[in-house]
Amino acid sequence: MQLLNTLYVTAPESYVHLDNNTVRLDIERETRLRVPLHHLGAVVCFGHVTVSLPLMHRLAEEGVALVLLDANGRFKARLEGAVSGNVLLRQAQHRAADDPMFPLAIARNCIAGKVRNCRQVLLRGARESKVEEDAAILARGADDLAAALRALPAAGDLDTLRGIEGEAARQYFAALNHLVRPTARDAFRMDGRSRRPPRDRVNALLSFLYSLLMNDCRSAIEAAGLDPQVGFLHALRPGRAALALDLMEEFRFFADRLALSLVNRGQLDADDFIEREGGAVLLEGDARKAVLVAYQERKQEPTSHPLLAESLPFGLLPHVQARLLARTLRGDTDEYLPYLVR
Repeated sequence: MQLLNTLYVTAPESYVHLDNNTVRLDIERETRLRVPLHHLGAVVCFGHVTVSLPLMHRLAEEGVALVLLDANGRFKARLEGAVSGNVLLRQAQHRAADDPMFPLAIARNCIAGKVRNCRQVLLRGARESKVEEDAAILARGADDLAAALRALPAAGDLDTLRGIEGEAARQYFAALNHLVRPTARDAFRMDGRSRRPPRDRVNALLSFLYSLLMNDCRSAIEAAGLDPQVGFLHALRPGRAALALDLMEEFRFFADRLALSLVNRGQLDADDFIEREGGAVLLEGDARKAVLVAYQERKQEPTSHPLLAESLPFGLLPHVQARLLARTLRGDTDEYLPYLVR
């Protein structure tokens, strides 16, 4: 399994086009970048970027996704070639979605993976904190998430599971402020999770990272031959990649840790964000580039998987989990096991 690169195009008025077997990026008729096509797994364009029609055709032929986001990272469109997934696997997926017990089991494990991994973030923060009060608050938050994990087996329907997950998320984000270094807390304080629009700098950063993670999870789902629209935890809705959202839950901690790292190491500061009328807070252009570089570098870091005997880049984990889900749908395994961070 190979971890291909994602080309993120953020500069306004960029022109991305095909030059033989190379993707070429020009700004004001000056070539700024050339990338061999076979090195790419996806091309993601932010805002006002022009993509040539020949490049679109070639990307579709090569199975390289073209993703269009607005300037703030919100999803707009995705271009992809012919669906190559196994039709029998997708049939099994659709049948499983209509079986009330199967979605419940998958959803329970997705939530368990998310809550357990978020709990590890709080526990690690409590161990490393030099402020006794912060350590105590983080430990209490971890205890609250442990209680949520204990409640999951008794949940008899999806609405109850979603309620447990929602309360666990509220408790988690309430504790997250205490993972920010004290000198940065005035600038980077969040009052719960806010989206569309984000209302503070931490939420703006998380929303941006989650959009990147969502694209990677959808690519993993499609590479495994699954239908990204038919999920088990997230309700089906036109235009929503519900299964990609399901898979993303167990990896949200990755974005959270990266956001905290960028803030605590001083790689982002208050001036890297802008506030719009109405209270929306957005990540500024140059800061987006820094976040993208950090995101790509973090994906390359080696990690371990409980079911594999070898180290692999973190960026491949969604692909591993998507294939494990496909095995469960085929009946090769009895239960889908989420990825659990150590």
